[in-house]
Amino acid sequence: MKPSFYDLNYSDLEMLLKQNNLNSSAAAVLFNWHYKKKQSTQCYENIAKDSLIFFQDNFDFSLPEVDTVHESKDRTVKFLFKLKDGHKIETVLIPFHNKYSICLSSQVGCAMNCSFCFTGTQGLKRNLTASEMVGQFLQAWRWLAKNRSGEERVLNIVFMGQGEPLHNFDAVKKACEIFLAQHGTSIGVQKITISTAGYIPGLKRWSLEIPGVNLALSLHSPFTEKRNELIPINKKYPLDKVLSYIDKIPLNKKQFITYEYILIKDFNDSPEDARELGAILVGKSAYINLIPFNSFPGSYYKRPDLDKVEKFKEVLDTFKIPTLIRSAKGDDVLAACGQLNSKN
Repeated sequence: MKPSFYDLNYSDLEMLLKQNNLNSSAAAVLFNWHYKKKQSTQCYENIAKDSLIFFQDNFDFSLPEVDTVHESKDRTVKFLFKLKDGHKIETVLIPFHNKYSICLSSQVGCAMNCSFCFTGTQGLKRNLTASEMVGQFLQAWRWLAKNRSGEERVLNIVFMGQGEPLHNFDAVKKACEIFLAQHGTSIGVQKITISTAGYIPGLKRWSLEIPGVNLALSLHSPFTEKRNELIPINKKYPLDKVLSYIDKIPLNKKQFITYEYILIKDFNDSPEDARELGAILVGKSAYINLIPFNSFPGSYYKRPDLDKVEKFKEVLDTFKIPTLIRSAKGDDVLAACGQLNSKN
């Protein structure tokens, strides 16, 4: 089986060309063709014949196959992609102000087994390759170009789909390098966010290998027993140690760490929970996203009333921490936070 072209970052591509005595300027041409122009055919413009033949003979240019598409009443789009080995993953396009954020998956399933997340019921099947993550982006963009012409503006990339991104650090890092490449999609570093449940081996590598990319921590409770129930790896990587590593990440001016907090009825939505959350985050470059729980088949958790959510936010406001109540997008097609699952 040929390796995927979409697993090559820009420096990989330049090195490959040089090693094979080909003109390294072809790297810019190929990245421009496949990522900036997002062409689905192979590049035939401004490229030498020997380079063209080399890539035809040695690389695969196929992308994940669109299996099914679900469109929500709020215009959220959920894709089920079929991979070459038959595994399937979900990807979500989230609309905002005539633009889109794309929520990418980084694994088939997930090993974290978080109790609030539908993906966790799958278990981990395997890591995705960089090409499979980049492929989600390209295929979603092409779907927009075909089905919502004029709206193909995907300005934000969030690694918040299926999987724990930092559990697949090398491939996620390479996908980010491809998205950031100036000759390609040229996504701004502040437009990429990687979410983690607190996987410390990945956090240890963060500041050296992907500085500037935004981080979101799935926090969900400041109390050890509650967080252990919601996020089992908290027993191995406790919150205080996770926060200690996050505090060491160098932040750019006006850059914040986002702390995701899923509010579950009568579990972690009390004023006491809010006060403790505020106490551990006060003084940090923190931004809190409050996410009322999104139900999924088999879940025993419930969503709290909006009044209780707003009272939770009022407590956090006293700590002067910027806090947003995030409205559910695509929950009618199981595309909202915590609802992704690709079991056959």
